[in-house]
Amino acid sequence: MTSQLIEATVQSIEQSAIVPVFYHDDADICLSVLKVCHQAGVKVFEFTNRGAAALKNFEVLQNYAAQHPDLLLGIGTILSTEESKTFLSKGARFVVSPALIPSMCAIQANSYTPWIPGCGTVTEVVKAKELGARLIKVFPGNVLGPAFVSAVRAILPEVKLMPTGGVEPTINNLTAWFDAGVVAVGMGSQLFTKELISKQDWSGMEKRVKDTLSMINQIKN
Repeated sequence: MTSQLIEATVQSIEQSAIVPVFYHDDADICLSVLKVCHQAGVKVFEFTNRGAAALKNFEVLQNYAAQHPDLLLGIGTILSTEESKTFLSKGARFVVSPALIPSMCAIQANSYTPWIPGCGTVTEVVKAKELGARLIKVFPGNVLGPAFVSAVRAILPEVKLMPTGGVEPTINNLTAWFDAGVVAVGMGSQLFTKELISKQDWSGMEKRVKDTLSMINQIKN
């Protein structure tokens, strides 16, 4: 049962094909960004553990996610099993790490929650696969690029990869990643620009997210 639930979450991420990644100290801004993404059609969202207000703000977002069963809210920038336990207790549906930390594979054994480790070498990808990761984060994507994904999948075609960092909401960039074989992309500052956030231009942000989703659907179909 645990394995089936984990696989179902991974499949949802794969079907969504985009995972917006966001953090802000202001809970109201965090909630507005989540609502905009959801209204635009996003089904998976990663809040990142990057500030003192992360846990408090995650709880605000979880209150919204709990009212929308079609939305998966996960936590990112997690570097220990203890950190993951804290956010899992608050309802996180998946746990993303920027690094491969072998002890964190216990997350999957002790909960129904996917562990998505960050990997930057073939050796790390193989190790993550051996430890049971169903989905692997390619990080930093801006350094590794689509060529890294192509090289990994040439020898490990069954591995599911999701880059974060360096993914741009343009048809050329997204095509390069999906043609290389990623199942989804994580996107943060390229999607939520400083200008949109500072102006709280939620309608502009919704259009940007919708346009990005449209491009991904066009590429995949």
